[in-house]
Amino acid sequence: MKRAIMRRGFVFLWILVLTSFSSVVFGQDLPVREKLTMIADNVYSYVAVKDTSPSNSFGANAGIVIGRDGILVIDTLVSSKEARRFIRDIRSVSDKPIKYVVNTHYHLDHTFGNSEFVKTGATIISHINCRNNLENRGEGALKNAKNYGLTDADMQGTEISIPSLTFEKTMEIDLGNQKVELIYAGPAHTDGSIMVYLPREKILFTGDILFTDYHPFMADGDIEGWVKVLDYIMSLDVKTIIPGHGPVSSKKDVVDMKDYIIDFDKKAKELAAKSDDVEYITSEIKKALPARSHGDGLIPMNIRMKYMKGKK
Repeated sequence: MKRAIMRRGFVFLWILVLTSFSSVVFGQDLPVREKLTMIADNVYSYVAVKDTSPSNSFGANAGIVIGRDGILVIDTLVSSKEARRFIRDIRSVSDKPIKYVVNTHYHLDHTFGNSEFVKTGATIISHINCRNNLENRGEGALKNAKNYGLTDADMQGTEISIPSLTFEKTMEIDLGNQKVELIYAGPAHTDGSIMVYLPREKILFTGDILFTDYHPFMADGDIEGWVKVLDYIMSLDVKTIIPGHGPVSSKKDVVDMKDYIIDFDKKAKELAAKSDDVEYITSEIKKALPARSHGDGLIPMNIRMKYMKGKK
């Protein structure tokens, strides 16, 4: 029971930390967000979002794939308001029906816009573990939105919509002339994190399995499994990678991510075995790891939640 309560708190605490390095935009009905970027013909995404404020989905990326018969959406951002803006951006590039939404994992900055897409008639798809996590933890996160830096205005109209279609290993979707593969390669950032692969275009959407130029949230992850999933990505025929947070990436960024989590895990274990001082451990880890532009506040949070368990 205690472990379950702690796990429910992981993601919520992560969101609190993200607010510490946010650049909040004041005096606007909607946050400023870069428009969808064309990644390839009929493939678009938000990428390298610089405004990491709560109301701007903490800088999370999301994407769309347009086929002959309709559109597949990858993640739905943090709120109904954000999702409506996302839908407006989608309509600026295509008027085809939105048929499917894929949740790469259950964290609120990737799933709390689901309900707006359900209203369009879309089917929400995820890994079975993602569905279970959202079903068990989503309402609690929504009720406590203020604790994550989100206002009543930010979250107005937001409802939790649970995926109605799930899978365990792989799923293939045919949008007409466009093949999309959903892949679960094992536990990583969460126990239900999946990837969206476009084999013809050699494009991969990783969700938060990959953070590029962001310090990753690690406390909800399986480090050994995460390394294996990153190795799996290296085996794919991929040229363009869209991370959960950060700019358009490549396999070099995957290698950097693998090195990061291995080095962080090793160093944190060594330091936590000798010291209970989170500030000291944080400073030593920052010296040992390459600098990243966003998310410094996640370093002490990862240490507290993953490496200081059982310590006061």
